[in-house]
Amino acid sequence: MTTPTDDEVLSRLRATLTDAADEDLRATSGRVFKEEIRPYGIRVATVRSIATRALADLGPVDLDRLWRLCDDMWASGWLEESFVACYWAAAQAKRFRPSEVEVFGRWLGTGVSNWASCDALCTDSIGRLLLRYPQVAPTVVSWASSSNRWLRRGAAVSFIRPARKGEFLDTVFQVAETLLTDQDDLVRKGYGWLLKAASRPHPDQVYDYLLARRDVMPRVAFRYALEHYDRERRDAAMGRATGRSATTAP
Repeated sequence: MTTPTDDEVLSRLRATLTDAADEDLRATSGRVFKEEIRPYGIRVATVRSIATRALADLGPVDLDRLWRLCDDMWASGWLEESFVACYWAAAQAKRFRPSEVEVFGRWLGTGVSNWASCDALCTDSIGRLLLRYPQVAPTVVSWASSSNRWLRRGAAVSFIRPARKGEFLDTVFQVAETLLTDQDDLVRKGYGWLLKAASRPHPDQVYDYLLARRDVMPRVAFRYALEHYDRERRDAAMGRATGRSATTAP
C-alpha cells in the first residue's frame, strides 16, 4: 500500500471535519470565548473520535512527521484542527523525547489563539512531558516571563497534571510568584488553577502561600486557588472570619 503524502492526510482529515460540521453549532461556538475563533462547528467528543480514527488510519508514523502535520493544523487557524493536533500529540506520550518541549512551546507561542487549545495542549501533553522528563521544567518555567499570554498561561497550566500528583511544589510557587500580579485575566485564572491543583496534595503549604499574598494576589486567582478548601478555611483566607472587608479582599 502506498503511504499517503502529508497533503493527502490533511485533505482527508479536513474533508471529514467539514462533513461533520454543524452550522448551528458553528454559530454558537464562540459564546464561551472572548477571543475570536474559527470553528467548523463540531462537538468535542466527535472531534476526538475523528482524530482517533485518522491517527489509526495513518499507521506507524515518525514523530517528526507527525509534528509537521500538526504544525499545518495549528497554522490553519481552525479550532477543531488545533484539537486534533492536541489529541495526536497526547497519544504519543510514551514516545516523547525531551526535545518535544521546544515543539510544544512553539505551538503555544505561534499556534494557540484561545484558552481551550492552550489548556488541551498543556494539560494533556506538556504535563505528561514534565512527568516523564523533569529536566525540561526550567524551559516551561521560562515561559512565565514571556510577552505572549498563551505562553504565560501555559507556564502555569502545564504543571497542573504534575501538581495533582504532588510534584514540583517549589516550581509551582516559582511560576505563581512570576505571574502573581499579571494583568491578563486568563493568566491569573491559569496560575490560580495551578495552585488549586497543588492544594490537594499540599494543603498547608499552599494555604500558607496564599495567606502570605492575599493582599496582592488578584481576587480571581485567589478564589480559584481556594476552591478545594473547606468553607471555614476559605472564609478565614478571604478575611471574613476576622472581619476583613470584602472590598479589600484580593
